Amino acid sequence: MNEAEVTRATFDQVMVPCYMPPDVIPVRGEGSRLWDQDDREYIDLAGGIAVNALGHRHPALMQALQEQADKLWHLSNVFTNEPALKLAKRLTELTFAEQVFFCNSGAEANEAAFKLARKYAWDHQGANSDKHEIISFKGSFHGRTLFTVSVGGQMKYRAGFEPVPAGITHLPYNDIASLESAMSERTCAVVMEPILGEGGIIPADPAFMNAARALCNQHQALLIFDEVQTGAGRTGALYAYMETGVTPDILTSAKGLGGGFPIGAMLTTRRIASSFGFGSHGTTYGGNLLACAVALALIDTLDNPELMAEVKRKSDLFLQELHALNQRHALFSDIRGRGLLIGAQLAHHWQGQARRLLDAARDQGLMLLMAGPDVMRLTPSLIIPDDDIHEAMTRLDRAMNQLISEGPES
Repeated sequence: MNEAEVTRATFDQVMVPCYMPPDVIPVRGEGSRLWDQDDREYIDLAGGIAVNALGHRHPALMQALQEQADKLWHLSNVFTNEPALKLAKRLTELTFAEQVFFCNSGAEANEAAFKLARKYAWDHQGANSDKHEIISFKGSFHGRTLFTVSVGGQMKYRAGFEPVPAGITHLPYNDIASLESAMSERTCAVVMEPILGEGGIIPADPAFMNAARALCNQHQALLIFDEVQTGAGRTGALYAYMETGVTPDILTSAKGLGGGFPIGAMLTTRRIASSFGFGSHGTTYGGNLLACAVALALIDTLDNPELMAEVKRKSDLFLQELHALNQRHALFSDIRGRGLLIGAQLAHHWQGQARRLLDAARDQGLMLLMAGPDVMRLTPSLIIPDDDIHEAMTRLDRAMNQLISEGPES
């Protein structure tokens, strides 16, 4: 089957229908641009859902992949390997962590974090202890495995998969009083996203994060930060926690960590990691040589204060342009986020119609994301050129005009 024979209709024939992709099939990319099968060009502000941190075909990542592909691809964890050790060493040098567990995705990283939290409590409180409660927050998203979708705070993702794992409590996000009331000696962990991603791009209040840290200390519970979406430079710091004054006990990373090559990581201290003794957890592909080589090249690229400052400057440019568009169109009730994780909340009479805005933008040659049905989400390359930002906003302007001319759905 050649490229011309593969169309959107092929998806319906051969793929499990858990996705609903548009008719467009991108076939190549360069920087912040994509081209489809018909050679139509798009500006990519979706970034593979915050994955393509350095855009498409970044030379440092391509070189790392090609060099490692010429040496060795896979060993499994029966053996260790040089790229995994070098990447783990680099991550521990740059973060609070002392030890790292590699896997293949954010869901796997969170699965490992939740298992480790319970195992740590079991090790320190005894097998008969009821210290197993994990507290999460409404609107959160932590992955699609049965455990992670249960910890996640969105019922739509776990409906139909019951019974789900027990011992999980969901509380309102940014509500200190409810967290104080809920925490007890049964709580083994609190997990939070520094910015709710799928839940609408809602940043955590600094006071809320500090309260979570203090309450975890008080109740001998672990604080887990899910930085799958906020990590790898997305907010203008290597990890978002670094600018909050709050240090977690466990941090999960994925998405942008591999710049497009699948990899996940769970970072923690040596004391906590000791509960994952030999045979207690594992993965066949985790720590894959190709993935770790690419991720190391990405981390080395991001370890640059000037680049991180540029992320924040580009964020300001996006926000300035979005507010200017909204002055003309009044399509959004709020524009928020940090760094290059930006959400625009649709105004009341446009609620539930983010999908229509994405469709209109694609018609204008612009790739966007949603964060729920009411929020347009932008997660572009961290090095997107200013000219591409300006052109993207010109295309978004046309898309907003198109949407407004059609009017809101009743």
